[in-house]
Amino acid sequence: MAMLLAAELSTAPRHRHDHRVVHILTQSATIPLPHLKQIHAKILRTSPQLHQSPESVHLYSRLLHFSALQDLIYTLQLFHNIPNPNTFIYNTLIRAYAHSKLHKNRAFSVFQELLEQETLLPDKHTFPFVLKACAHSFDLIEGKQTHAQVFKRGFASDVYVSNSLIHFYASCGLPKNASKVFDKMPERSLVSWNAIIDALVLAGEFYKALRNVRGDDARRLNRTGTRCRASSTPAPVWGHCPWACGCMMRFDENGSSSSMRMALQVLQSMLRRDVNSWNAAILGLAVHGEAERVFRSLFDRMINEDKLRPNSITFVGVLSACNHRGLVDKGRRYFDLMSSEFKVEPLLQHYGCLVDLLARSGRIDEALDIVSSMPVKPDDVIWRSLLDANCKQGEGIDMSQEMAKRLMEGEGGSSSGAYVLLSRVFASANRWDEVGLIRKLMMDKGVGKEPGCSSVEVDGVVHEFFAGDTTHPQTREIYQLLRWMEERVKMAGYVHDLSQAPLVDEARDGKRDSLRLHSERLAIAFALLNWKPGAAPIRVFKNLRVCKDCHNFIKLISRVMNVEIVMRDRLRFHCFSNGSCSCLDFW
Repeated sequence: MAMLLAAELSTAPRHRHDHRVVHILTQSATIPLPHLKQIHAKILRTSPQLHQSPESVHLYSRLLHFSALQDLIYTLQLFHNIPNPNTFIYNTLIRAYAHSKLHKNRAFSVFQELLEQETLLPDKHTFPFVLKACAHSFDLIEGKQTHAQVFKRGFASDVYVSNSLIHFYASCGLPKNASKVFDKMPERSLVSWNAIIDALVLAGEFYKALRNVRGDDARRLNRTGTRCRASSTPAPVWGHCPWACGCMMRFDENGSSSSMRMALQVLQSMLRRDVNSWNAAILGLAVHGEAERVFRSLFDRMINEDKLRPNSITFVGVLSACNHRGLVDKGRRYFDLMSSEFKVEPLLQHYGCLVDLLARSGRIDEALDIVSSMPVKPDDVIWRSLLDANCKQGEGIDMSQEMAKRLMEGEGGSSSGAYVLLSRVFASANRWDEVGLIRKLMMDKGVGKEPGCSSVEVDGVVHEFFAGDTTHPQTREIYQLLRWMEERVKMAGYVHDLSQAPLVDEARDGKRDSLRLHSERLAIAFALLNWKPGAAPIRVFKNLRVCKDCHNFIKLISRVMNVEIVMRDRLRFHCFSNGSCSCLDFW
């Protein structure tokens, strides 16, 4: 559509030209950056009156929306050339950054710029966008500053804003703060109840989550149309029973095994179970590698006891269970059963599970055969899975280059992952010229590697650490403890795994030093400095995937220090205890 517009602009009459521009920018789902720049240039050259018209606010909000996900520098140039941007334009830019993969921190910077404008004020749409960005990056300081502005600007009673605050505090692992916001709300919606239940369940406070909705608001929600399945339990609880079953399997003060038992007890006690209830339990067990229990205790019982037919989500869970345990033969069998026995046509997600399972199990050729024969176009997730597996297994450079090319052609071209993986392939083959070219390409495209960041809560305060951080007041003690911890785990058999070390450190000692300073190690060392025996598990949130070396290190720390560590990385939760991890080393 964008290409057609570019061809039409030079010949269309002026009035049709203006109308066509607005229509395309409004109706298009995506516009590649070269076409977007061409459209923008022609707007400025051929329609100066459109540039200054009342429609320009919506027009430029769409230009910002498309450009912010592709080119940060161009987006900022575009924004700063907008004549008199209003709050709507600022909100559009904040929202675009909040949804981006690499530049969420820019959302708060733009928010600060808005606050500095003498003639503009944030509105009720501004704060949810900013809080969403803070929640995804676990940025407690900026989130709390945003909360302060919510009070200052008089939006504390807005339901939509308050719901965003609850979600933000829940994401940062602060259920008490979320509860305070919830308790002070003069009016609550069903979304409000959903958000506070989410906050409590993620913190492991399951029974409080169930008790929390037994008040007047919950009964009022029941009367307004949400049908309750048990007279003694309000509708919001039952509406969340399938979801709660899955969430309970992620966190528990006494360990993951007890929380899974609790989830299955909730499932068993439900007066009526539907396919969604079973799906939630299947997905919950799957992410903990409990594949056999998925098959025997859930999938078979759902079909034989409740006489329910599995749907596409059921098979996402079952295939994920196979994937988390590397069960290739079972994965293939269940994939075939989908269509042959249950008449469920495989979707992209099912193909993605199977391709990832095959690739991570070393069967890359079989995975490529699936990709070449599947009836749907492979997405970035599939190409990233193939590239990641190919790099880890040291397969051919030509194949990795082809996979990286496919990934960069899609949305993955704006992410650093493909570039870093391909760089590692060239580095392992000592082809340093190509490594340098890839780094230059990343700089030219404005693609930056997202820095590792981990946060941990101690005594109600969240502390944030970046890789190699030296800004914390206890930095000296943290590094001393890290050195002592490394000596202890070496005695327990720890050996550095340099396979995923940063490429900038070509020397072996440099790579080892960079691994020692990963953000999760700093966060755990700080927590241990202030940890009391018998206290709740140490909970760490990391924005990136944990590397193999840190995973091995933390497993041994849990045994040597006799402490339970729960870490959420970009992919999943890891529960470290007594020298092992709930992911069973397959993540």
